[in-house]
Amino acid sequence: MSEQNFDVVILGAGSGGYAAALRAAQLGMTVGLIEKGKLGGTCLHVGCIPTKALLHSAEVADVTREGAQYGVRSEFLGVDISAVTKYREEIVSSKFRGLTGLIKQRGITVIEGTGRLVSPTSVQVGDDLIIGKNVILASGSYSRTLPGLEIGGRVITSEQALELDFIPKTVAVLGGGVIGVEFASVWKSFGADVTIIEALPHLVPNEDESVSKQFERAYRKRGIAFHLGTRFQSVTQDDNGVVVTLENGKTIEAELLLVAVGRGPSTANLGYEEVGVTIDRGFVITNERLETNIPGLYAVGDIVPGLQLAHRGFQHGIFVAEEIAGLAPAVISDLNIPKVTYSHPEVASVGLSEAQARVQYGDDAILSYDYNLAGNGKSHIIGTSGSIKVVRVIDGPVVGVHMIGDRVGELIGEAQLAVNWEANPEDIAPLLHAHPTQHEALGEAFLAISGKPLHAL
Repeated sequence: MSEQNFDVVILGAGSGGYAAALRAAQLGMTVGLIEKGKLGGTCLHVGCIPTKALLHSAEVADVTREGAQYGVRSEFLGVDISAVTKYREEIVSSKFRGLTGLIKQRGITVIEGTGRLVSPTSVQVGDDLIIGKNVILASGSYSRTLPGLEIGGRVITSEQALELDFIPKTVAVLGGGVIGVEFASVWKSFGADVTIIEALPHLVPNEDESVSKQFERAYRKRGIAFHLGTRFQSVTQDDNGVVVTLENGKTIEAELLLVAVGRGPSTANLGYEEVGVTIDRGFVITNERLETNIPGLYAVGDIVPGLQLAHRGFQHGIFVAEEIAGLAPAVISDLNIPKVTYSHPEVASVGLSEAQARVQYGDDAILSYDYNLAGNGKSHIIGTSGSIKVVRVIDGPVVGVHMIGDRVGELIGEAQLAVNWEANPEDIAPLLHAHPTQHEALGEAFLAISGKPLHAL
């Protein structure tokens, strides 16, 4: 067995792993990056990037249909799924080439193969032992299913949904969270009839309730059906489609069932438990500085309990590289990491919901303001409705921002700065926003909640 030695060994080259590798190399460390698939992991190849390409194709389909209302004569002739696939694959391959070049340029050693942790400082890959002064676990996640619900045939996950070479006429989607509503949005825009099944009382249930309710109205208006507060019971399938039965006895017939009930941590059979790493329901347990119970052994990204977001993985990776380098980086809590759902309409949020803020600070200490995008010129121009909700502590900082409407994901940068810098609305209300932009809606909300609304009541 041959040995390779590095300052840092990273098991997994997804968002968390490659960010750690790039930052560690930048800080002068030698890095061994182990990956059994392709650099970039889930986000680049079967997650964030390809799904957003699909969503853009879906937006173009909608705009083509609606051209007349903007004075443009356009005729919608259908969706060429093979051309959509080509467009999506070209974007992914371009990003992959860029990442591969960057990793090579930084002098990072990529070790291809399945790694297994065999000690707190070493990972075995085939017949090679990869040894590091520090090891970072970054093995990512997989599409979960429910107990007794077997994936196969016409019961698919998001990975198979991406690879479909046809547009289904009818689809049932199990799960009304981010993945479920994004695929529902795509398929509806492509012409399918879509039904979402969500066991919780709302779609996008992790968002502020006011946003969830607006989202449901928007989907109802689009003709997307959904069953809320109803659990899945069983599914049968044949050559023609599936029949989904809910616990209340209702049945839904469709060509396909997309199982979108979240992602599970990929930690099984990788040697973690044998080496003594504390695992809880498959997740690696760390302290707030992302160190496991074994000193010098770290974990990042989707295998650490909390939000499963690519940019959280990036942040984790950068954080751990700086921690190993002795830079004592600042901890950023999951609460203050921005979230975006890239459906039509989009949802974006950061910080506490109004309900969470009232629990944390008390009812009398919280003030919220909901600015309707109907008053925003740019939103009117692009034909979107929605709102910007700001939650603050009275005489204190902004603790939450919650947005719904097309393109609001692009506003989350300013929102997360306000929340993370604990800005008082009075301090940021005087800052001007270019006119006409959707950013003005944030400005109006900050003005209103600081007691001096301009265009709002």
